[in-house]
Amino acid sequence: MMNQALEHRLFLTLNGDRLCLKNVSPSMTLLQYLHQTRRTGTKEGCGDGDCGACTVAIVGRDAAGDPTYQAVNSCLIPMGAIAGREVVTIEGIANGKLHPVQAAMVETGGSQCGYCTPGFIMSMFAAYYAGNVDDLSVEGNLCRCTGYLPIRRAAQQVTNAQPSDQFSERLKQADLDLSPITYSNQEQQFYRPTQLSEALELLQQYPDATLVAGATDLGLEMSHHRQTFPILISLEGVTELQQIEQTNDRVTIGAAVPLYQVETNLHGMFPSLDEMLHLFAARQVRNRATIGGNIGTASPIGDLPPVLLSLDAEIAIASLTGVRSLPLMEFFKGYRQTDLKSGEIIASVTIPKTISETAVKRLNHSYKIGKRGTDDISIVAAAFTIDLDSDYKIVHARLGYGGVAATPVRAIAVENALVGQPWTIETIQQVKPLLKEIFTPLTDLRGSADYRKLLVANLFEKFFVETEDQS
Repeated sequence: MMNQALEHRLFLTLNGDRLCLKNVSPSMTLLQYLHQTRRTGTKEGCGDGDCGACTVAIVGRDAAGDPTYQAVNSCLIPMGAIAGREVVTIEGIANGKLHPVQAAMVETGGSQCGYCTPGFIMSMFAAYYAGNVDDLSVEGNLCRCTGYLPIRRAAQQVTNAQPSDQFSERLKQADLDLSPITYSNQEQQFYRPTQLSEALELLQQYPDATLVAGATDLGLEMSHHRQTFPILISLEGVTELQQIEQTNDRVTIGAAVPLYQVETNLHGMFPSLDEMLHLFAARQVRNRATIGGNIGTASPIGDLPPVLLSLDAEIAIASLTGVRSLPLMEFFKGYRQTDLKSGEIIASVTIPKTISETAVKRLNHSYKIGKRGTDDISIVAAAFTIDLDSDYKIVHARLGYGGVAATPVRAIAVENALVGQPWTIETIQQVKPLLKEIFTPLTDLRGSADYRKLLVANLFEKFFVETEDQS
């Protein structure tokens, strides 16, 4: 049992200065704190992680475990999650003269109205110390003046740098241990255990507590609705939830593994996962969001569940009495309802690497249809896995969808109809009418029910056309 003697102070390092904060709400966002303390260079645009105006850099670990600067949305991070971390804002990167990234923006005319500029600079700042400033490094930053060409020129000017300055020295000396925290501001409590058993004991003691990891979803409630949470239990420091383990036949991903690590460490292993992660929000969000959080919210439009359903993923659920496993398709029980019971925590997600015994080929891809190409909520998301035998007949089929029902869902009736059929356009045309009627989606601002039904069928045909040369 972790020591629960509650502290009334939070420590963090901000622009090189170690701060001791007393009685600050752990549910206050970092952006709110920055503005309350007159550090107003960091801007607020959308307040939900879409525009990047609020971008700051924190010291974290890259996919190899080495210290790095990570661009994150300060509008979504609660102060409790920043405790013990090092944060760099736009006010802290000039040291008597402009930082090379700032100088490049000036030289190329990369700032117009200037409102978005601090966010762009901080995204480029983080990428500068990773040695690769490119379009992907600013994919989560929106310029409302459409001044992208000079911004891109600024990025090209500072890419492939080999910096040797105070910030690179800080990375060499960075202490990244997420030590245990037990904090109270008299109205709210924040806990950050480092062992799964400690987290489970806390959850037993406080069954109504709110679990938080990356906070990219929960942060919306804090940012938009100024909602506070009486008791927060952070899983970010729990060692057992931070591992990616591989064997010959499976991959197990800890529930608190950030998506950027999944994106990097598993690249090329599951094509549908690669594609969906590419479309999943933006760099700032993927630096914080976790695979367990995306599943645990049980959103019918969550990006990863359709992919994981199509890959026959299983989840492990931990409690004080042990660990139980179940197929992901049995986890979702209704709109925002899951099979999690009181006192339980999602521990990991396991994805099989093997294909069907009689198969010689696997086809696998995912699609996300939204108002924007990337960094958007999906109208319909789909992921397909088809295993073919030597006669190009279907021996295994998984069709996962999001945005068409109260939960992420598989088209099981169509899967069954496909098995044993030849992988031909004629087979696709035969099942398209069934696909159009298998779900009863809602009409909302993003799309009509009829439009979603068409997407359900047409995306499967698109999958066939795009993979025909692979079969």
